[in-house]
Amino acid sequence: MAIEKILFQDIDFIEIKNNPDFKEDSVREIIILPILNKLGYKQSDIVRSKSLKHPFLKIGSKKRPITLIPDYTLKVEDNYAWVLDAKSPKQNITDIDNVSQVYSYASHPEIRSTYFALCNGLEFALYRTNSTDKPILLFSLSEIEHYWDKLKLYLSPDSFHVGKNFDYNSTTAIFKKSEFNYRFRPLLPEIPVKKQAVKRHFGVHGYFTKQAWNVVSEYIKNYSKPGDLILDPFGGSGITAIEALMNDRRAIHIDINPLSKFIVDSLITPVKNSDLITAFERVKAEYLKKEPKTKSEVKTILNKLKYPKGVPLPKGSDVETVEKLFTDYQLAKLALLKSIIKKEKDESVRSSLLLAFSSTITKINRTYHNSSSRNENAGNASAFAYYRYRIAKNEVSLDIMNTFETKFKRVLAAKKEIQVKINEHTYQNAVVLKGSATNLSWIPNESIDYIYTDPPYGKKIPYLDLSVMWNAWLDLDVTEEDYELEAIEGGEHQKTKESYNYLIAQSIKEMYRVLKFDRWLSFVFAHKDPEFWHLIIETAENSGFEYVGAVPQKNGQTSFKKRQNPFTVLSGQLIINFRKVRNPKAILKANLGADFAQIVMQTIEGLIAKNNGATLEQINDELIIKGLELGFLDLLKKEYSDLSPILLNNFDYNEETELFTIKKDGLFKTNLDVKLRIRYYLISYLRRAEREGKTPSFDEIVLAILPLLKNGVTPENQTILSVLEDIAEHIGNGCWRLKAEDQNKLF
Repeated sequence: MAIEKILFQDIDFIEIKNNPDFKEDSVREIIILPILNKLGYKQSDIVRSKSLKHPFLKIGSKKRPITLIPDYTLKVEDNYAWVLDAKSPKQNITDIDNVSQVYSYASHPEIRSTYFALCNGLEFALYRTNSTDKPILLFSLSEIEHYWDKLKLYLSPDSFHVGKNFDYNSTTAIFKKSEFNYRFRPLLPEIPVKKQAVKRHFGVHGYFTKQAWNVVSEYIKNYSKPGDLILDPFGGSGITAIEALMNDRRAIHIDINPLSKFIVDSLITPVKNSDLITAFERVKAEYLKKEPKTKSEVKTILNKLKYPKGVPLPKGSDVETVEKLFTDYQLAKLALLKSIIKKEKDESVRSSLLLAFSSTITKINRTYHNSSSRNENAGNASAFAYYRYRIAKNEVSLDIMNTFETKFKRVLAAKKEIQVKINEHTYQNAVVLKGSATNLSWIPNESIDYIYTDPPYGKKIPYLDLSVMWNAWLDLDVTEEDYELEAIEGGEHQKTKESYNYLIAQSIKEMYRVLKFDRWLSFVFAHKDPEFWHLIIETAENSGFEYVGAVPQKNGQTSFKKRQNPFTVLSGQLIINFRKVRNPKAILKANLGADFAQIVMQTIEGLIAKNNGATLEQINDELIIKGLELGFLDLLKKEYSDLSPILLNNFDYNEETELFTIKKDGLFKTNLDVKLRIRYYLISYLRRAEREGKTPSFDEIVLAILPLLKNGVTPENQTILSVLEDIAEHIGNGCWRLKAEDQNKLF
């Protein structure tokens, strides 16, 4: 069993972070002591709260006794080997004040240790006393299995034996990889979204869709190991690449949109914070000195400086060209600010300032609408909110330099957070490119360890069309070939559904080619049309992927479109997980043998009965997952590409809770034979269990399907058992699995 499972099998690290009662004393007893014991320290070697008299400190002209008390001093052969200090989960263990405090313990004349460490219950940081600028080991305790061998090398009692002869030939054995079976990774349950919890993503630069960073991070940690190569061929705002780097992986970010490449590259490019701050002050001073105040000054700047001219906007925009999205004052001031930034000689500094400038454009334009009467910054550009360029009814005029300074502070905070992991050396672990997911020919076969990607969803967002304003200001070229290769439906170039299907299929084939065997692809999707799900599954299977399971996952936001169209727009998403194996199992097509409309209605009613109401997203997810597992997506796409009519005609809808329920005083409409319903749910449940590597007990089976059988007569356990014995086999220890010969026969 992996060391993490041995040490912390009952610990929920997310709960630790959110629990205000989990403080330093809890970190000591629940986290640190098990680690020390597993490293091999006996109770007599663990010295708690040793008092160290500070030999140097003076107050005034007199020496005053100041006592230092480290939480742990670890002894080896009666000598102090290293010190360890506990912090609460809310404290940053790489903060300079915390590091300096523990360094004072380690460098004390009584200790003089080579190493010192800090642990806050969530992370572990190890430092050398002769180099405190950055830790030599920094990892999340949830991934201690990947770092255990290195931790033992540095801190186990054997590493400190007096007169020990280090055998260089043994380093391979010492660093041998902890047990981590790529093929048999668990499916993750739905993860609570923590969208604004980090500075490296929130508020830096708007984008049309963004995955929740912590969801992406958890998927990367579950399906890969430190040092692995992670790919996102539809990179977007760069969440996958950045979180891969922050979790000690390597990353490839690809997107057809040059704005995407610009944002990610500018964000992760190393830069000295002092140089960046100095450059900002220099730009600000020059701008304020030259800022136009009169119409004459505005006209002079517009005649002199470069700004977007004649760049057409997509059809459906309120104006024809990019420059008409701005007032003359906005154009002149933005042109001036950009020209000053462009004079910066250091490329890293210049790109960071341009990132703040690009983010400033989001608010300094005529489409910016204020959503709060109290806070002028609580708003958004229409391209992000409405997916079109719509002039605001009440145009907001913000001060450009104040807005730019706010955006600069966001960029600076993000870079400071990122620099903990991404520096001049680790920056080489990232490849950020403008390109198409349909052509990854430059990536070798079977070289990628994990793919997490969030592709375009058909007609939902024409990314290149909506990025025109930013790309024009940043002088980023978008070619006709880019539009041809963009996987969307509709848009300015009237892309067809066939074109979209083809490009998505080609992308999946390329992802299969570059992925290693026994590795995973997590494919995020939020389209309500079953046809697209059917396309993904069929293409993936034809390429050689094995479908393992789909998981509903909220993305932490409800779009304006969703609020406008609650019955037709989905706010959540499904994450479909595939595995590349040499002998993939195909999804079997179930022989439904009954009125398909009843199957759909029964699924909806069963979900409503189970949860006492269901949202559009839950109903869609349930039908899609059932369709994936039982192989009826092809039927679903023909009959129910839009669920709105069947839902609104047959169920009540509560606008406050957004739940569909059985009509008041109404009955369940479906009344299939009880054994037929049992058989349907048993096959669905057992197929899912098989894909997840589980063999459920009879009690687990009953508890899983009984809530779905509330319609009509609730069956007795004996009835369920009789159907179960017909379609499944008993494999000992009270567990069951589906019979192979009945895999493709539902009824």
